[in-house]
Amino acid sequence: MMSMVEPSIVAFETSLGTCALRWTDAGIASVRLPSPRTAELPRDEDRAGVPEAVRATIAGIAAVLGGTAVDLGFVVLDERGIDPLRRAVYAATRTIPPGRTATYGAVARAIGRPDAARDIGAALARNPFPIVVPCHRVLGANGKLTGFSAPGGLETKRRMLELEGAAGFGQQVLFG
Repeated sequence: MMSMVEPSIVAFETSLGTCALRWTDAGIASVRLPSPRTAELPRDEDRAGVPEAVRATIAGIAAVLGGTAVDLGFVVLDERGIDPLRRAVYAATRTIPPGRTATYGAVARAIGRPDAARDIGAALARNPFPIVVPCHRVLGANGKLTGFSAPGGLETKRRMLELEGAAGFGQQVLFG
């Protein structure tokens, strides 16, 4: 699928800040959200040989974070070393469209483990593919922001939902 054998990494700009992608010959190996470390990585425009599939993934992530409802289902992930439960959780989470949310319980039911909401949270806390596997779209049972281990924590999760235009995040409340 992708031409590189060794893992490669490249940084790129989004409305959230400088993100980065790491890829292998099997697919996208990780997505990194903005942090001081991502700002120091080589930029996509400075790197010759970035595969077209990686460039398409970068464009898709930037579009999603720019508020465009892009389906990132085309992105092939390198899930080697990821256990079957996490793979199932990530696949179910990838079905949540931009601008929408689901609960940990809903994801648990989607994978046939209705009593496993805590396991879902633990799997998403270890998600190496944020945005492509949109763990920021998964909320607590009460619809509240919970559990986001990426740089910036819950404030980053809130900002990502605002950028996507998710209901209840960033809109003005007329009656409160």
